[in-house]
Amino acid sequence: MQIQFSKMHGLGNDFMVIDQISQDVHLSPELIARWSDRHTGIGFDQLLCVEAPTDPDSDFRYRIFNADGTEAEQCGNGARCFAKFVVDNGLSVKTELRLQTNTGTIVTQLREDGMVEVDMGVPSIVPEQIPFVTDAPATTYRVAVGNQEVELVAVSVGNPHAVLFVDSVNDAPVATLGPLLARHERFPRGVNVGFCQVIDPGFARLRVFERGVGETRACGTGACAAAVAGTLTGRFGERIKISLPGGKVKIKWAGQGAPLHMLGPACLVYEGRIDV
Repeated sequence: MQIQFSKMHGLGNDFMVIDQISQDVHLSPELIARWSDRHTGIGFDQLLCVEAPTDPDSDFRYRIFNADGTEAEQCGNGARCFAKFVVDNGLSVKTELRLQTNTGTIVTQLREDGMVEVDMGVPSIVPEQIPFVTDAPATTYRVAVGNQEVELVAVSVGNPHAVLFVDSVNDAPVATLGPLLARHERFPRGVNVGFCQVIDPGFARLRVFERGVGETRACGTGACAAAVAGTLTGRFGERIKISLPGGKVKIKWAGQGAPLHMLGPACLVYEGRIDV
């Protein structure tokens, strides 16, 4: 059989998007990994699936699979692309959508200028909700990695993140320290690792190593986690612009207990068909 899909990206964080409401596709980790290959497949960081919701208050169910076939809980850049895909393909005429994810509900707003704002919900630094193993909950932690110890902030924005503040993202050990932390024993479900360079209270640069993918050109939830970590440690104000290798997103967060909002682009690259 053949299925239709769209190739999309948010700041270079790229996706294959499938309508699983009008098409019935059995997905396996092996099939997803084959499609994600940039030499012999379509090539993407994550596969996004549009499904009918099981929650009556949601418009759609939003599922995310990493390039290695593992399922992820959340993806901020993907949420923006998901919202644009749904409207562009006539699955909804609504510009505001409630999306059911594996860890809660998020709300997307497709604006007239083509930008998409996402209400990512309330972030958490509660260890059990990340999850992160510790005997003493705190804002920052010292974690032994190999023959060194690093300081990080552990955050959940629907998926787990470890944020490290660095003097320069250009010199950050993303390729070496990223994979070691991504599968560290203190993060039972793995973790996305962000390396954040603060420029001023309203601007930062960020690189992210994503579990199951590797370093990506952008990570929306990673930008959100960096904003939370920077605010909690007194580095940021309420509004932050974060620059990633693929472009910039704007984050707004009022602090503990408040929902986090992200604004950024969503772009269609092409539409295609593929044999299953």
